[in-house]
Amino acid sequence: MSFELPKLPYAMNALEPHISSKTLEFHYGKHHQAYVNNLNNLVIGTKFENSSLETIVLEADGAIFNNGAQIWNHTFYFSSFMPNGGREPKGVLAEAINKSFGSFADFKDKFSKASITLFGSGWAWLVKKPDGALDIVQESNAGNPLRKSLTPILTCDVWEHAYYLDYQNRRPDYIESFWKIIDWNIVGKRY
Repeated sequence: MSFELPKLPYAMNALEPHISSKTLEFHYGKHHQAYVNNLNNLVIGTKFENSSLETIVLEADGAIFNNGAQIWNHTFYFSSFMPNGGREPKGVLAEAINKSFGSFADFKDKFSKASITLFGSGWAWLVKKPDGALDIVQESNAGNPLRKSLTPILTCDVWEHAYYLDYQNRRPDYIESFWKIIDWNIVGKRY
C-alpha cells in the first residue's frame, strides 16, 4: 500500500489571516508530505507494508510509528478547519462539552491551556472516553490518543512548524487564532 498526501478541503490561502498560505506551504506541503514519503520508504519489506494508517498508529513503534502517526495526526488536524469557521459547536457535541466541562467557555479555556503548556512539540486533543465523557489530553511528539483507546474529536498541533512563520514564539496567539477556523460540523461528526 502506498500512502498519499490527502488533498486539503480548502485553498492554500483560505485560512488567512489565521494560518497563512506560507505556513500551509511548509506545514502541509513539506512537513506533511515528508511524513508520507518517509513512511512509504520505511514500510517496504515490513509487516506494515500493506497496513492501514490506523493499524500503524496502533501497532508500530519507532520511525514507522512516528511517521505514520504524524500523517494521521496532520490529516486529522488539517481536516478540522474551514474558512470563516469558529463560533461554537451545536447539538450533541455541545451538550457533551457542557456536561464534561461545564460550558464551552470553560472547555475552550482548558483546551487552550493544554495547548499552550505542552512542553516542547506535540498535540493537545479533545477525546471521547469509552464511557462517552469528553476529556483533554496532551501527547508529546507523534503521540496519538488512539493508542489509549480514546476517540479523537479535535486536535491542536503545537509543533513549532505549525505556527512559527506566522506567530514566531507566540504560541498563545496561534491558539487564539486556532479557534477562529474550526469547522464544528466536521468536529461534531467525530463525536
